[in-house]
Amino acid sequence: MITDRLKKQLEFMIELDKMKNLYRQSYVLHEDRKENDAEHSWHIAVMAFLLEEYVDSPINTLKVMKMLLIHDVVEIDAGDTYRYDEEGNKTKAEREEKAAQRIFGLLPDDQKKEFYSLWREFEDCKTNEARFAAVLDRIQPMLLNYTKGGISWQEHGVYRNQVENINVGTAEISENLAEVINKVIDDAAKKDWLKI
Repeated sequence: MITDRLKKQLEFMIELDKMKNLYRQSYVLHEDRKENDAEHSWHIAVMAFLLEEYVDSPINTLKVMKMLLIHDVVEIDAGDTYRYDEEGNKTKAEREEKAAQRIFGLLPDDQKKEFYSLWREFEDCKTNEARFAAVLDRIQPMLLNYTKGGISWQEHGVYRNQVENINVGTAEISENLAEVINKVIDDAAKKDWLKI
């Protein structure tokens, strides 16, 4: 018997398929195309498990992985806002909140609360789990972009200080990952992939 709960869960699962058609600004490494939200979310969830040993405070890694798997679900309605898009970022929070209410509203009440709470925690970035998740959400596209010759930084005319500014606070979560970020930024600037 298909219960109302199962119907809602299946409807949500079908809705998530739209993430496969939401393309970001980061390119995949072995093809000439941009990655989609589903690929990005999977990649950083794996990174959470892979890199948890570099977090300087205790964290609940499963919670981080859950956050990362759903953090971009709102982009189904709100669209992907490029991190360096100043105009788009002015309305991002409002668009994403509205999307969260609709999309998580497809779920049974208990899961709606859990998913929304995880998404909100990620957005508020106050817990160690959310801060680690945010670091991974920034470092993954940075590493893809760097490995691909700085292509999207160059396409969008991104400045070194913009990349530095979005990574402020990384050392509070992980000295090791902050060191990686700083080396990537330094080398990208030397190669003129970032504007000065």
